[in-house]
Amino acid sequence: MTKKTQSIEAAVEAVLQAIPGDLVMAIPLGIGKPNAFVNALYRRIAAEPSRRLAIFTALSLEKPVGHSELEEHFLAPLRERVFADYPDLDYVKALRGPGLPPNIAVHEFFMKTGDYLGNDAAQQGFVCTNYSFVVRDMMAQGVNLIAQAVAERDGLLSLSSNPDLTLDLIERMGAAGRPLMTVAAINRQLPFMVGEAALAPERFDIVIDEPACSHTLFAPPNAAIGWADHAIGLHASSLVVDGGTLQIGIGSLGDAIANALIVRDRHNESYRRMLTGLAGGDLQGRELEPFAQGLYGCSEMFVNGFMRLIDAGIVRRRVFMDATLQSLSDQGRLGPRPGANVLRLLLERGRIAWPLREDDIAYLERFGVLRVGARPTTLDDDSAIGERWREAPLMHGGFFLGPGDFYQRLRDLREPLREQISMTRISFVNELWGDRFADESLKRAQRRQARLMNTTMKMTLLGAASSDGLASGQMVSGVGGQYNFVAMAHALPDARLVLLMRATHDNAHGLTSSIVWDYANCTIPRHLRDLVITEYGVADLRGQTDAEVVKRLLNVTDSRFQESLREQAVAHGKLEPDYRIPERFRSNSPEMLREQLRPWRNAGLLADFPFGTDLDEDELKIVRALKKLKHASAHPAELLPMVFQSLTGERPVPEAYLERLGLDQAQGFKQLFLRRLFSVNL
Repeated sequence: MTKKTQSIEAAVEAVLQAIPGDLVMAIPLGIGKPNAFVNALYRRIAAEPSRRLAIFTALSLEKPVGHSELEEHFLAPLRERVFADYPDLDYVKALRGPGLPPNIAVHEFFMKTGDYLGNDAAQQGFVCTNYSFVVRDMMAQGVNLIAQAVAERDGLLSLSSNPDLTLDLIERMGAAGRPLMTVAAINRQLPFMVGEAALAPERFDIVIDEPACSHTLFAPPNAAIGWADHAIGLHASSLVVDGGTLQIGIGSLGDAIANALIVRDRHNESYRRMLTGLAGGDLQGRELEPFAQGLYGCSEMFVNGFMRLIDAGIVRRRVFMDATLQSLSDQGRLGPRPGANVLRLLLERGRIAWPLREDDIAYLERFGVLRVGARPTTLDDDSAIGERWREAPLMHGGFFLGPGDFYQRLRDLREPLREQISMTRISFVNELWGDRFADESLKRAQRRQARLMNTTMKMTLLGAASSDGLASGQMVSGVGGQYNFVAMAHALPDARLVLLMRATHDNAHGLTSSIVWDYANCTIPRHLRDLVITEYGVADLRGQTDAEVVKRLLNVTDSRFQESLREQAVAHGKLEPDYRIPERFRSNSPEMLREQLRPWRNAGLLADFPFGTDLDEDELKIVRALKKLKHASAHPAELLPMVFQSLTGERPVPEAYLERLGLDQAQGFKQLFLRRLFSVNL
């Protein structure tokens, strides 16, 4: 019997009564966590040393905090405006601060990027696993409780942002005859997603409907797209085949790809000129035409960029959850909505009989060919034909996360479009093997001409990628589903894996190349190398010799590092001693890039925030100044001229900017000095 309660504390008590021993709780990654319930359970266990709690999750999100006095002054009003009443997770605060209680452990399989470097508890509790193996590994950890935030509409619940692992975990635990307590906490801010994500309340043991559960969703603002990211996005967009399949991720690179695809479709002449400049006139093998057929989105993460592509009419290719209809669609024999001809087509294929049998009617109603309850009198009777296709999505996703206007767009979806965005289990999205929803042959038919795009941090000159951790063994994030899509790209006959990375990385240790001779951490081994993109071009590595791989990667390396890398390759016998990098690739520099892209940036086609931002114009100016100051503080060569310039006098600064940073009443040397440095950078 499902217990419905308006009290989080009552739900916690019910869980503790039902599970007398150790608790091993699974909670979704990202925004699917029921924060208020998790915090209440955490506090209860922390106060009872005889009980133990292990939390198995990923991507635990925390409101941003400033790392300096200036940053915190700036962030405080932004945090209040964007994140409002979002409750931080107690276990995250503990991990970052005094530490977890001795009877509580946290295991994440994917960490917020870079947030836990040097954090011993988080690093030791990390579980390294593929996204599609997580359910198996949670079961191995002894999971006995799952808690999730859900949406509610008309008496139904929806897993909304996170059907990714929940459905498989519940079903596999049941099939194994193992007990699993299920808790749903209704968050009325979550968009209601239909299809497989929609469930009856009876699927849960406890359903909580307390106002504290309906808090603001964590909504990371869009990141600015810089010169390098726009160049990477343009190169990546020219590999996407019209009528194909697309996977992209979150952040500035994902947004850059989505923006470039829109530019390709709407401003095609300008797009071609951009690519011609970036590629040095060599556009062989690039896809440059606007989208006549459209794309199908199949991505573990449904991001704002995908929603923009849907609204732009680029992601519009439906796939059918039925082999016969998918085959007819591939042949171009199905229209945008069902027609009477579909009955004849299905009869010819032997999929239905005439007169219709009961199972034929159920099948036709399921896919929208017939209106529910309608019966055609002849094969050409269109009075019984449905108004739109059913179970024919243009987008499959496992989870979603994005800015606030993305969530609002999902809440406001009209029902026909809502039905075409299928939030589903990660085992469907990230794997090709068959299940009860689609066999492998159907998935292969749906995922034609797939371009599966992921980011990486470092690439060796022989083609191995490091995407999740450092050479020291410290984990930056996690493999997530990257390996799943790498394997899929090699398993599908016309698919390609596209690994994206910026050519250089700048930190306190100085500027370094992202392409290196070797690296101790390996996420994707070199025998799975495929397409690699930096801002300087595309390196096609599939099937190439080691020497050719080295040459092609050198061509997309920042020119400040090309010669030293060439020498290392020669020293290790992987490149002939007299090899010279072609002249056209020896000017790979940020200056060259800006020169190529500046006209299009000025024309508004390559904006910093093509999909908007939560920051107003004044806040953007402050952010730019603070970023320059922060960068200079780690680079003495930049800081010294800045200091000398500040000593010549303070430049005029709007009073509101100084108030925002707490510098309007600056007193003492430090504050007055910071005020002058800020004015110089502004």
